Amino acid sequence: MNVQIGQRSLEMGGSYLTELRSSNDIMNDTEALRERLAEDGYLLIRGLHDRNQVLSARTEFLQSMQEMGRLDPASPLEQGVIGSENKGAMWGKSADELKDSFPQFLNVVNSSSVMDFFERLLGGAALTYDYKWPRAVGHGGNTGAHYDIVYMGRGTKNVYTMWTPFGDTSLELGTLALCLGSQHFDKIKQTYGEMDVDRDNVATGWFSEDPVEIVDTFGGQWATTTFEAGDAIIFGMYMMHASLNNTTNRYRLSADTRYQLAAEPADERWMGSKPKGHYAWGKTPLKTVDQARKEWGV
Repeated sequence: MNVQIGQRSLEMGGSYLTELRSSNDIMNDTEALRERLAEDGYLLIRGLHDRNQVLSARTEFLQSMQEMGRLDPASPLEQGVIGSENKGAMWGKSADELKDSFPQFLNVVNSSSVMDFFERLLGGAALTYDYKWPRAVGHGGNTGAHYDIVYMGRGTKNVYTMWTPFGDTSLELGTLALCLGSQHFDKIKQTYGEMDVDRDNVATGWFSEDPVEIVDTFGGQWATTTFEAGDAIIFGMYMMHASLNNTTNRYRLSADTRYQLAAEPADERWMGSKPKGHYAWGKTPLKTVDQARKEWGV
């Protein structure tokens, strides 16, 4: 089958797009998990979360979308059918600010099982950023290719993103896609990977909206998979990732959350009961990514 990433149509199983592999076979072997994370750049864990909790959190998000008038009123709530205006949503706030509206969501991403997993993986007491990034993506929506480091690089570089879909998520809904091998793209890491969007004010912060250009120029291969409620994928700050386009009439619900060792410095923009977040980005005229890439020579 073919899927869309931005303006590109890619064949699943073709030269540009392959299947992510699960790490459930080594779930109980901590050293093997660390080796695979270092080798592959990610860990796909099926059923990391409790499925029923994930579905309860999904209902919280859909109820919020209904209150905003963004669901199709003629369709059942649980289907998450997009309303006539096709407006997405982003509920990015701290846990303190989200706890009244989305307690089940916080129960998923801050659960003892998740924190215990990261403590085992990282080899010490772990913390999660107070700020969370849950979102609803409408028809046609997708995210361009980027490293997370450009948005949250002021503390330790050993921060890990966990992407959690809230609901069974087909490729057509717009799953996460990783560029395998991109954690070793040294030229990109030494230029774009040193960027800070609040300091450098580069539009979107995305490196490219063309997945084919990245593979043809720098190597690697894109990979994605279908997800079920309860699945999660974990990757580091230098894993280039994007999302497939949502080509359906239903919202894709997902969240990005971050984890690191508590003993290492955390990016202060994302910590506290009311994190300041991106305080300068977009406040002055933005430099385009094309301009920045010309300056970087990439």
